[in-house]
Amino acid sequence: MVIEMKLKPIGVIRTPYLETAPYQPVHDDFGEFRVILLKEYSKGLKDLDRFRYIYVIYYLHRLQRSISLIEKPSWAQGVEVGLFASRSPVRPNPIGISIVRIKKIKENVIFTSGLDVIDNTPLLDIKPYIKDLDSKDDANSGWIDSLKNSKKHLLLHIRGIPHDF
Repeated sequence: MVIEMKLKPIGVIRTPYLETAPYQPVHDDFGEFRVILLKEYSKGLKDLDRFRYIYVIYYLHRLQRSISLIEKPSWAQGVEVGLFASRSPVRPNPIGISIVRIKKIKENVIFTSGLDVIDNTPLLDIKPYIKDLDSKDDANSGWIDSLKNSKKHLLLHIRGIPHDF
C-alpha cells in the first residue's frame, strides 16, 4: 500500500559545518548550533525550555549516494549488515534524528549542543527527550557487541572523533 505523504520544513538548522559533519552529535563541539523555527511555530516552543534534551528531526537534503540495502560501516572491520541494522544516513526516506541539549531558547531560536548536520538543513520536527520514556536500561549495541575490537574504540569511530588507538 502506497500512501502519498507531504512534509514541509518548520524551520532550518544552522551549524558551522558547510560540507561535512560528524557521524553523531558531539556534545561539547565548537561553534554555534541553532534550531530556528519559522515564526509561525514560535508558540509551540512554550515550556520546551523545561527539558534538558530534545530530538531534532530533519531532512537530509544533500545526500547524493544511492541506497544500498547492505551496508559495510568503515569502522566495523569489513562486517556487512542490513541498512536497517546500521546508522547510515542513506535511507529510503532521508530523515535524520539527533538528540541534543538545549542551552537556551530565545524567541523562535533554540541554541543547542553540537548537531551532526550540514548548515541550513531543513527542520521537520522537534520533540522533548523524556528520561523515563526514552532511556532504556536494557538496551544493547546489537551486532557491534560481537566485534573483536573494544567497544570504546568502535564508539570513537561511530562518533567520528579523531583518536589514536
